[in-house]
Amino acid sequence: MTDPAPASRKRDPRVDVLRGLALLIIFIDHIPNNAPALITPHNLGFSDAAELFVLFAGYSATVAYGGLFRRAGVPETLKRIAMRCLRIYVFQAGLLLATLLIVRAWMDATGLVPRFGVAPLLQMGLWSGLWRGLLLNALPNYLDILPLYIVLLAAFPLYYAGIRRSVWAVLSLSGLVWVLANLDPALNLPNAAADDGWYFNPFAWQFLFAIGMALAVMIAAGDGLLPRRAWLTAACWAYLAVSLFQAVPWDVFGLPDMRPFEMAVPDKARVSPLRLLHILALIYLLFGSPVLHRLATSPRLRPLEWCGRHSLEVFALGCLAALIGRISYRTFGPSWPLQVGVNLGGLAAMIALAWFLNRRARLSAAP
Repeated sequence: MTDPAPASRKRDPRVDVLRGLALLIIFIDHIPNNAPALITPHNLGFSDAAELFVLFAGYSATVAYGGLFRRAGVPETLKRIAMRCLRIYVFQAGLLLATLLIVRAWMDATGLVPRFGVAPLLQMGLWSGLWRGLLLNALPNYLDILPLYIVLLAAFPLYYAGIRRSVWAVLSLSGLVWVLANLDPALNLPNAAADDGWYFNPFAWQFLFAIGMALAVMIAAGDGLLPRRAWLTAACWAYLAVSLFQAVPWDVFGLPDMRPFEMAVPDKARVSPLRLLHILALIYLLFGSPVLHRLATSPRLRPLEWCGRHSLEVFALGCLAALIGRISYRTFGPSWPLQVGVNLGGLAAMIALAWFLNRRARLSAAP
C-alpha cells in the first residue's frame, strides 16, 4: 500500500487553530470556580477540549512522522519519536516538580491544605511523591494528560505500521480495545494517586488518537475536506443540539431546566460512547466545512495558530498559570477582579509565549 501520510509536510492551519483554542480552554477549565469555564465546551456538550487535544495528537503525529519513515528511514524516524517522547517527559517532570514546590511553599505560608491535584502526592511526602510521579506511578489531577501523550506517541509506530496496510483494520482493533476499557474499569494503568488508575485511561483514549491518525489519512487522500452527506450533516447538528441542551448548567444561569431527559454526566475517564459520538460529530462538521478552511488562514486567528504550533510549551505555561489561579482563588476567594486578572493574565502570557516561539522559529529558519 502507498504511504498514507500527506505528501507535503505543510501544516494544516485548521489543526493548529483548533488545538490552540483547545489549549486556552484547558487553561480556563483547570481552575475550579472559574466563571469563564461556564461557557467552555464541557458545559456546551458531552465532550470538551481534551478530546480535541488527543485526537489532534494522532493527526499531527501522522503528518510529522508518517512520511518521515519513507524519507529518513525507520531507524531515524524511531529516534525522532523517542526524542519527542523524552522532551514531553522532561516537560512533565518539570511541571510536576514546579507544582509540588509551589504548593508546598503555599501550604507553609498559609497553613491551607490543597483541594486539588497534588494533594495525594504531598501526603506521600514531598520527595516520595515526586519520585513516584516521575515514574508515572502517581499521576495528580491536572498533570495527567502529558503521560497519556507519551504512551500514545510511543505506540504510534505500531499504529502507523497497521494503517499502512488497512486503516479500517486499525480502527476496528483500536475500537475493540476502547469497548473493553469501557466494559471493564480494571483495564487501566495503575495510579498510586487514585484508586481507579489513570484518569485518562490510555486503553480508552488511544481510540481518539487512532481516529486522529485516520482523519489525517482521509484529509490527505482528498481535497482537504471530508465528504459531505446531507443526512449525516443533519444528524450531527441534531446530536450536537441535544447534547447542548443536556449539558448546559441551566440552574447556574437561573433558567428553567431544559434538559430533554435525566442522565448522568458521560464518563470522561474512559471516553464514554456519548462523548465519542459528540467529538466525532463536531470533527465531521468542522473538517467538512470550507468555511473553517478559510477562517483558519485569517490573520485574526493567527494567535491561536501560534499556540497550536507550539502546543507543548504553551500547555506547560498554561498549567502553571492555572496553578497560580487555583492557589489565588483558594487563598483570597474567586472575586470578580481576581478572576479577570487571572484569566486575562494567563491567556495573555500563553499567547505571548506562542508569539515569541513562532517569531524565533521564523528567524532561525530564515537564510
